[in-house]
Amino acid sequence: MKLHMRTLALALTAGIISMGCTKQEESRLDMQDAAMRSDAILDAVLRGIRPEVRWVHGFTSTGMCEVTRRRVVMTKISAERRGSFLGVVDRFWRKSGYHMTAVNNSAEFPAIYARTLDGYRLSLSIGGEGQAFFQVDTPCAQKSEVLDSTSPATAFLDPDAELIPRPDIHSDFWSASGS
Repeated sequence: MKLHMRTLALALTAGIISMGCTKQEESRLDMQDAAMRSDAILDAVLRGIRPEVRWVHGFTSTGMCEVTRRRVVMTKISAERRGSFLGVVDRFWRKSGYHMTAVNNSAEFPAIYARTLDGYRLSLSIGGEGQAFFQVDTPCAQKSEVLDSTSPATAFLDPDAELIPRPDIHSDFWSASGS
């Protein structure tokens, strides 16, 4: 029986570590604190994009000990400007001390991925019709309630909308097509 309990304890410990969550990491902050840090990361990068883009909140999701915050850009990013857009964000993240972890060089649906020193995972991906999607996944945190973001969106989204529409805001720069 003692051996069975020890094996069970080792299996549980391995499972927790494989999820990226140890008790020591989990005790540093709660999920609401982690969500607020994600908001700060997203706010900073979106403020750093010039010319500015307009965005709305994507949905927030929570897991056993992590939170995912999302922002959806409503400014259309033309195929000709996608590389520039990703380059602006890449440089901002590097300047912020983040480690770039992967790049998807797809011409149609490019994406970049980064990680902060404190374990937040960031992504920027371009979807259909040039819509940009930002996402931040938190490290493991203590279970807690997670409130909606208090960061004010810069684009209008009908409160009755079931889905976020395709980008519908034109930018003379970001939406410009080549001749």
